[in-house]
Amino acid sequence: MRFASLQLNKQTVLIPEQLSPLQDPLLFHPISHYKSFPLQPINKSFKTDLQLLQVLQGKHLLIDEIPFPLCDIHAHYLNGFIHIEAGLQLKEGNLTCMRCGSKQAFSHFSCARCGEKDCRYCRNCIVMGKVSSCSPLYSASVPFQSKQPPFLLQWKGMLSSGQQEASRAVTHAIKKNEELLVWAVCGSGKTEVLFHGLEEALSQNKTICIATPRTDVVLELFPRLKKAFPSINLSALYGGSSKDTTQFVISTTHQLIRYKNFFDVMIIDEVDAFPYNVDSSLQYAVEKSRKKESSLIYLTATPSKTMIRNFHPIVRIPARFHGFPLPIPSLTWVGNWRKEIKKERLPPILIKWITQQVGDGKPVLLFLPSISLIEKVTPLMNKYVQCESVHSEDEDRVNKVIRFRNNQLPVLLSSTILERGITIPNVSVAVIGAEDDVFTESALVQIAGRAGRSKDFPDGSVRFFHYGKTNEMVSAVRLIKGMNREAEERGWLN
Repeated sequence: MRFASLQLNKQTVLIPEQLSPLQDPLLFHPISHYKSFPLQPINKSFKTDLQLLQVLQGKHLLIDEIPFPLCDIHAHYLNGFIHIEAGLQLKEGNLTCMRCGSKQAFSHFSCARCGEKDCRYCRNCIVMGKVSSCSPLYSASVPFQSKQPPFLLQWKGMLSSGQQEASRAVTHAIKKNEELLVWAVCGSGKTEVLFHGLEEALSQNKTICIATPRTDVVLELFPRLKKAFPSINLSALYGGSSKDTTQFVISTTHQLIRYKNFFDVMIIDEVDAFPYNVDSSLQYAVEKSRKKESSLIYLTATPSKTMIRNFHPIVRIPARFHGFPLPIPSLTWVGNWRKEIKKERLPPILIKWITQQVGDGKPVLLFLPSISLIEKVTPLMNKYVQCESVHSEDEDRVNKVIRFRNNQLPVLLSSTILERGITIPNVSVAVIGAEDDVFTESALVQIAGRAGRSKDFPDGSVRFFHYGKTNEMVSAVRLIKGMNREAEERGWLN
């Protein structure tokens, strides 16, 4: 889009070419031509469109994402209710995407909207819509809160001693708009630890986001939080979803790119997980989406050494909610398993373990290093036991996991996509090729954490099948044993 800069009521305003009575084309430029984007004074007598403001509340959107006529959007801008800025701006001498924060992933194209042959655009967040040199970003400049129904926390469970300690810390951080790292073992009940803090936030009419790097975790958390807070309108946001913004949002970190200065409470679940831990644009999105005065709470079972060293305060939960120790993985040498698979065979020791688990009525979750290996092993495994496989490119992944959870599938093969956020009662867990580089210490700890999570089945079998021990495997086992020792010392084990 192209805009002209005019003086209106002693204020500098931008007028889109489509709505301008001016005829001189030399007056119009791509929006990135302008260096400042001041807020317009609020006209309290202007009749606002509440639906438009609701769509833009807390958002940072391209014009194509706003289902309202440009003339209506522009009228709200002129009257101070909407802010407009260039999607690409120079910041400290660097071209910067104001939506995702990227400073280097740019290309150019011949643009029909602005007529420029070298219109720049951001490649980094293009899957969320193209932000180019002529793309304005719109946001609501005035807070707008719809009325919320009365809420009541319906969860009646009891917190363990470790959970109670963490719950008090979470509630304090939310009250005081502070930061907190909750370092809690897999299966400690991190979600339940949040409940009283979330209740406190809702009582203060605060906006809440629980963000996680993966869609699978969003789908896992949503029904649990909806059950705990049935009267609250929750939004589950992930790729392909189209839910409007509500006071309480559960979202992938990617979706936060579309938010700006909205959340009073930001909770990042699995903060060390890919891709959040390596993608600076996702970390930028989190900061952009939260208010300057807000609380920031990190949850993880496997914080990085840098986070442990630099973050304060930290509250630890070394015990699971049911009071039983974490299952210790067994390291089992399996020989040259890759060579066996090339010969269209599976290692006998692996088949023996799997058939034994299935015979005992236990579902088996088997992790492999790559999608290509999963596709080779699945038909081989089906010769012995019924199985399916899932990975990041599998469009039917959600349905397969549901079937596995409902005991309709005895064995499920997976990439590391299911290393976090999935709970299957009585499951046995194994890794084939645990020596592969993809299985870091944190990945192996998370994978082992899938077993023994249910209070009815606290003793889960975990096997790391390998062709040579690695430091990552040894460190993972050491960390799990250390957590069990700490939990016992604190009197938190049965």
